[in-house]
Amino acid sequence: MKEILMTKGAKILVDVCTKVKPGENVLIVTDMVKTGIAEVLAVVAKERGAEVMISIMIPREKAGQEPPLSVAAAMKEADVVFSPVSYSITHTYAIKEAAEAGARIIVMTDFTDELMMGGGIEANFNELKPICKGVANKLTQGKRLRLTTPGGTDLTMDITGRRGNALYCVVEPGEFSTVPTVEANTSPLEGTVNGKIVADASIPYLGIGLLEQPVYMEVTNGYITKIKGGKQADVFRKDLESQKDKNAFNIAEIGFGLNPKCKMIGIMLEDEGVRGTAHIGIGTSITLGGKIKTSCHYDAIMWHPKVEIDGQIIIDDKVVNI
Repeated sequence: MKEILMTKGAKILVDVCTKVKPGENVLIVTDMVKTGIAEVLAVVAKERGAEVMISIMIPREKAGQEPPLSVAAAMKEADVVFSPVSYSITHTYAIKEAAEAGARIIVMTDFTDELMMGGGIEANFNELKPICKGVANKLTQGKRLRLTTPGGTDLTMDITGRRGNALYCVVEPGEFSTVPTVEANTSPLEGTVNGKIVADASIPYLGIGLLEQPVYMEVTNGYITKIKGGKQADVFRKDLESQKDKNAFNIAEIGFGLNPKCKMIGIMLEDEGVRGTAHIGIGTSITLGGKIKTSCHYDAIMWHPKVEIDGQIIIDDKVVNI
């Protein structure tokens, strides 16, 4: 019976987010844990007259790991790609090359049955589109960005020449978007980020989720140099250290949640979309406009951001000035 309720989200994904047309090739990339979501999506896409294929892989070992070569090849041939997977394949060459080949891609990392039934997916994505694109345009046009929060985050960075990415859950050919997060983000110039990060909302990876106490990070010339806090901070630090790659500590992204329907629940694509939050992406940046590819991409989320671009306040908590 749960599948009936999940159809609500599947119809939004197929009809609103990707606008699947009869005869299109729809590829659903999933793993052995998320097949139930894939099957509901397949039923709705088939009802729209699409040619549907489900590709089931072994769950990736960690976020940012490439899918099998056969799956990556199929992604480049598809008109539409959905990826309900346990661990993110968003920041991979597979997604980047599928987008370059013209696919419309919806990223569904760590999706649950409940996310198909309600929450952020119920937002009016077309109404949020101009807000999201407006913030992304400010990022594209900007040079110097400063992020501060009441919790203690204070970061400066150079974003000159970097594109602003508008992820509002509706995609055209050559685009990918996360769902249900609505966010605008960019990748700062490598080596230019300095200051401190205080994540006080969520780090929705590695079993961390909602933060019991803040995680403090110091950043020098684009890289995290120190992480401290409680047990959750230790888990995060030890994982980054285990990558044995300096680029795992790279500041890859700064993004801002814009979905009023999203709630902070410890699941990545719901948490990152919460209006009145910012997140700092750490590790790989190639799908966001940066140059770094490493073995991971994690996000640290914080409450109540104030964002200044070239001296102008663009975001002040839930207020957007564009």
